[in-house]
Amino acid sequence: MKKLFQTIRDCMKAGEDVVLVTIIAGSGSTPREAGARMVITKNGLVSGTIGGGAVEYRSQQIAADILKEKKSHEKGFKLKPNQVEDLGMICGGEVVVYFQYIAAEDAETLVLIEKILTLFQRDEDAWIITDISNESVGSMGAYSKSAGMIGLSLTLEEAKPLLMNRSVQAEVEGKRYHSEPLVRSGKVIVFGGGHVAQELVPVLSHIGFRCLVMDDREEFASKKLFPTADEIILGSFEKITDSVAIEQNDYVVVMTRGHAHDYIVQEQVLRFPSTYVGVIGSRSKIAAVSAKLREAGIPRKEIERIHAPIGLAIKAETPAEIAVSIAGELIQVRAEHMGK
Repeated sequence: MKKLFQTIRDCMKAGEDVVLVTIIAGSGSTPREAGARMVITKNGLVSGTIGGGAVEYRSQQIAADILKEKKSHEKGFKLKPNQVEDLGMICGGEVVVYFQYIAAEDAETLVLIEKILTLFQRDEDAWIITDISNESVGSMGAYSKSAGMIGLSLTLEEAKPLLMNRSVQAEVEGKRYHSEPLVRSGKVIVFGGGHVAQELVPVLSHIGFRCLVMDDREEFASKKLFPTADEIILGSFEKITDSVAIEQNDYVVVMTRGHAHDYIVQEQVLRFPSTYVGVIGSRSKIAAVSAKLREAGIPRKEIERIHAPIGLAIKAETPAEIAVSIAGELIQVRAEHMGK
């Protein structure tokens, strides 16, 4: 999502009008839930996707017309059998797509886009909200606790039906709005930059997690190894709090180079509240470390917070497979945490 708004900003600064194309509703088993987006310019698709196939192709054609008409509007697509296959759907359905025209010279929207981009730097929940009630002009805004409402004149009380953990539509004061989460608070802190971490971080970044990687070896605390990580820290596992702040909404993944270092990290991590703590390793290794944690005075209820062995039980063996199993578990925990 961040890249998409960076693209809009860059296009506007380059003097290019854009169309922001968003799935705002869907029935049937769509491959992308409402909220999937792409950016279209006169040169075609430049960022994002709404699922591919015939609907995306047709949407690009419609967006090209909108760039000429300079008017926003929505369109519903009833999917035919071949389109169902194109979109990877299990059964038939309908999707509603909103086409928002954004003029390059719209200074207010450019300022708004810049403000939206700053929200990605904050560790707090934020939402993107679009007024879809006016078919000629689409108005956009965003909300976070610290920034308040930007770009729209809604009060917090009026906006409450729009601040959900999923994409929603709601009518407020006679206007129809579409809203979806823009930023979810909490980061994934990966202790250890080995082979599994190198497979895991790109996957997590792709599915919307912000990742921080920490290792005490310079060759593994490397941007070259973790180009998608938000932050990479070279520091001592003996004093992780000198380098990392663990917050309530964070996800902690422990995969250092051995059980001794895993123990050192866990003994510190379990003294802070977090949404998730997962530890890689065999059951025997985990049992041994757990015994040491009890000896160190860590309460049993805190030790029981650990997901170990880490990841979903899909018989994963290779680093890439283990990364997929961990990502799956984090998706599950995130959904449960957000009340889905």
